[in-house]
Amino acid sequence: MSTPLADPLPETDEEAAAELARLAGEIAHHNKLYHNEDAPEISDADYDALVRRNNAIEAAFPSLIRTDSPNAQVGAAPASHLAKVAHARPMMSLDNGFADEDATEFVARVRRFLNLAEDAPVALTAEPKIDGLSCSLRYERGKLVQALTRGDGQVGEDVTANVRTIGDIPQQLHGGAPDVFEVRGEVYMAKGDFTALNARLLTEAEAAGDAGKARQFANPRNAAAGSLRQKDATVTASRPLRFLAHGWGEVSAVPAATQYDMIRTIAAWGIPVSDMFIRVEDVAGALEQYRKIEAARADLPFDIDGVVYKVDRLDWQARLGAVAKAPRWALAHKFPAERAQTTLERIDIQVGRTGKLTPVARLTPVTVGGVVVTNATLHNEHEIARLNVWPGDRVVLQRAGDVIPQIVENLSRDESRGAWPFPTLCPECQSDAVREEGEVDVRCTGGLICPAQRVERLRHFASRGALDIEGLGATSIESFFRDGLLHSPADIFRLRGKRDDLIGRERWAETSVDNLLAAIEAKRSPDPARFLFGLGIRHIGSVTARDLVKAFGTVGQVADVAIRAATDDEARAELTAIDGIGPAVTEALVDFFAEEHNREAWADLLSEVSPTAYVSTIRQSQVSGKTLVFTGSMETLSRDEAKAQAEALGARVSGSVSAKTDLVIAGPGAGSKLKKAAELGVSVIDEAGWAEIVAAAQ
Repeated sequence: MSTPLADPLPETDEEAAAELARLAGEIAHHNKLYHNEDAPEISDADYDALVRRNNAIEAAFPSLIRTDSPNAQVGAAPASHLAKVAHARPMMSLDNGFADEDATEFVARVRRFLNLAEDAPVALTAEPKIDGLSCSLRYERGKLVQALTRGDGQVGEDVTANVRTIGDIPQQLHGGAPDVFEVRGEVYMAKGDFTALNARLLTEAEAAGDAGKARQFANPRNAAAGSLRQKDATVTASRPLRFLAHGWGEVSAVPAATQYDMIRTIAAWGIPVSDMFIRVEDVAGALEQYRKIEAARADLPFDIDGVVYKVDRLDWQARLGAVAKAPRWALAHKFPAERAQTTLERIDIQVGRTGKLTPVARLTPVTVGGVVVTNATLHNEHEIARLNVWPGDRVVLQRAGDVIPQIVENLSRDESRGAWPFPTLCPECQSDAVREEGEVDVRCTGGLICPAQRVERLRHFASRGALDIEGLGATSIESFFRDGLLHSPADIFRLRGKRDDLIGRERWAETSVDNLLAAIEAKRSPDPARFLFGLGIRHIGSVTARDLVKAFGTVGQVADVAIRAATDDEARAELTAIDGIGPAVTEALVDFFAEEHNREAWADLLSEVSPTAYVSTIRQSQVSGKTLVFTGSMETLSRDEAKAQAEALGARVSGSVSAKTDLVIAGPGAGSKLKKAAELGVSVIDEAGWAEIVAAAQ
């Protein structure tokens, strides 16, 4: 795919909304593969390019930022075979930088947020960004009591028994640790240990006469993730896992005032930390350490993909807080990608659950950074035309992670031959394949008859992010669909009437069938947002679905408004008035319920299930649900910090005063907005009054 700067930005709101919707879905898909299934399809560079493209469009079209924006997501929902446990404090990801200028701008943003002078010193810490699996270790009175993976940042997987087998991790901390202290870091596998493990797995398979099915890990990160998340802790114990700490979560006491001293304290308790972790006085020192770590990268015993900078002062970290998925006080400065050449043998077309036709490059195998690569996504017809690639061309691949790279250059480019002919018919059902106005993707129009879409829609409905039906995975759905047991989501709930047909199928004994039917029965009163998301309506991700049911209370009311909105402008206005619900989402929702077959499937499904009503989890305060405007100068905090406080209390911050404004917070120098508030009779308080509201919030 192209880099974010290679393609021009969309020119219209419609084009921007469509591409943001595509990017949100694509990035969520890759998050799930990377964090949950340890089976990524694209490289780190490819993933980073998608995120950067998304960020560039959001910056150019801020009014179209989606509530399921990748910038509001962390990781992916935890897997099903391990117990799920909520984190006491969210495990966030990090914002990325790709150039020295990004690091400089990071420090400048910190100064602006904290109202510091442009030349005010900002000390940082710098350390290698290890490519492993994030893990949180909870110690109580110095004793290890629980270990969780990141999961989706809010809920992780309980891997306590497995973590106890890792020699780097002490069961008891040395010295006087606080009563509660969560150490956070990365579980990883050293390069040498990774090579030895793959060799051992091959030897064991050969000894068993099954060399053709030997499990071979693609890279150390996948090996570490797969080893840590085993059901059987004895398997984990047989794998050479290690741990390095880089931070902390919930603590009963903070034993230091700086990031540097906290990490040194953690090391003194007996937990490994990087020997390349240092404190620097400014961004120049941070970049100098970046160069040193980059130069030493090939010789390090573990894989890294960048350097992490953090604001050293903890009181500043607390003030800076976080955006939706990342702290404002940290930045991951990523390394450049690796490259190699190979031949594009053919272009295959895959059909996704929404009918999107995705071209996949099949490549002559080539080793890029120690990993053999045979496939790369070409994303869409536009990308094929931009690269002017045809089967037989010599291409350049770029790789920054340990998975499938991107094609960045075509060495056989020949403009005279034109673009490779993208299919006009769906390869699965031969329906017309068309591009909607303002769209970059080509989609199959045979949604009701296309086998690829029907199976994918069933898989999506039962997936972890939707109804999360344990035991009903992709293989089972494909098998049931092929044999006529499943055709629609409602059919899932009718499987109890086909118990005898299920028993005796391959890998389906009486106990496993009963377990599946029990898991299905447990989902007859699903969470409304998961249910709505599970329908697979275009542009409606998990966050957007939650915003809709939050606004209307039930999925039934969402459907009622959407049906009325097809002919009623007031109903349509109800949808577009919801924060984050733009034209693309509204049109997708209206179009879905305008289709008679969809309404029939909807009614059929509701005859089997009863989604619950939405239950609010917003932190309550006297400004929850109200619209606020900040005007004038803030003396004790910046405007960004004030806005962050308001949003944390469930309020909406607007840039202008109107009849819908509930409260104005005015500082020195307030002008026209204060006058407008007086004209409209809107309540006005000063900064001290705002501080009292924040302090009084539950």
